Amino acid sequence: MDATFSYSFPALRGIQASDEFYVVMCPLKLVPKIFLFDEEEIPPEFRAQRTLNRSRIPEISSYILDNPKDYVFSSLTASVDGQMQFQPYTDDPNFQNLGRLFISLEARFLINDGQHRRAAIEDSLKISPELGNENISVVFFKDEGLRKSQQIFSDLNRHAVNTTSSLGILYEHRDDLANITKEIIQNIKLLERYTDKEKQSLSKLSPKIFVLSNIYNTNSRILEKRKGDRVSESEKSFLLEFWNELCNSMVEWNLVFNKQLSPSEFRVNYINAHGVLLEALGQVGNYLMLNHPNDWMVYLRKVSEIDWSRSNTEWLGRSFGHMGRINKNAEAIRLTSNLIKFKIGLPLNQQEQLLEDKLKDGETA
Repeated sequence: MDATFSYSFPALRGIQASDEFYVVMCPLKLVPKIFLFDEEEIPPEFRAQRTLNRSRIPEISSYILDNPKDYVFSSLTASVDGQMQFQPYTDDPNFQNLGRLFISLEARFLINDGQHRRAAIEDSLKISPELGNENISVVFFKDEGLRKSQQIFSDLNRHAVNTTSSLGILYEHRDDLANITKEIIQNIKLLERYTDKEKQSLSKLSPKIFVLSNIYNTNSRILEKRKGDRVSESEKSFLLEFWNELCNSMVEWNLVFNKQLSPSEFRVNYINAHGVLLEALGQVGNYLMLNHPNDWMVYLRKVSEIDWSRSNTEWLGRSFGHMGRINKNAEAIRLTSNLIKFKIGLPLNQQEQLLEDKLKDGETA
């Protein structure tokens, strides 16, 4: 191959399934120019990958642009339809897999994994062209036709598992709300001992009673904040005081903490063991913060007087349905919040009253 008329990349050569593959460092400015995405309007059986979900691209692009000093991207994976030639840097047998990869300018590059990263890189370069000299690692396989490309895509995604929301929050350090949520859990013994920081839901025999994502979502409702929003010191103080007071006032939580009730028995028999209740309390907390800034504790302490048992039919149609399954949709959270407000002596607004009227008429889910 004429190296004058080819792409040239520093590369590592490896073997998988008896075939060579190559790992190269590719400048970001080359990514939109050479990598194709199979996005024509053709039936899926004739494509090598899924269609592009364009709604994902702005979020990924913003991630790059907002974090130019510490963004991280995993490798792209691509098939090369064209001539490739690997030349080791040295004849030393110990370094035969370190060299340069030459790829014909006429070759076609088809992304098997990373099409959304590719599109986001293209968008980011339009705003910050200086990113073009940075690199992303690319794994190249020899293109052996549509069947092989489809199999590569299938194999790469077969064992992919999305991280849980809790784990994402645990490892998130840029988001104020995530950091404050973790700090609150760390500073309140009951939450520290009984919050699972990895799982999205708890197994029947789990020794925990909360999951991190539910506490985060509750804080989001209290402050009416989303990921990335700034949280003031006064808001942070309110959250810490709110959770301290709530943990002191929830009788069943303290029974678990004092080993008088097992976590599994608690989850089976009480409604205040579930995320729907926590998020409903988040809505109540928001009302108290805005309307009772000086005496909110007086109202919150009344949660100790509420019958949270699942045998209490007042929760039926709110926190759980007729088959006994816990509800977690937005309507269930609002209806649960309504009953809590009623129980602790807070009024309903017009929208909340309309939802109550629908419940009485049997129109809610």
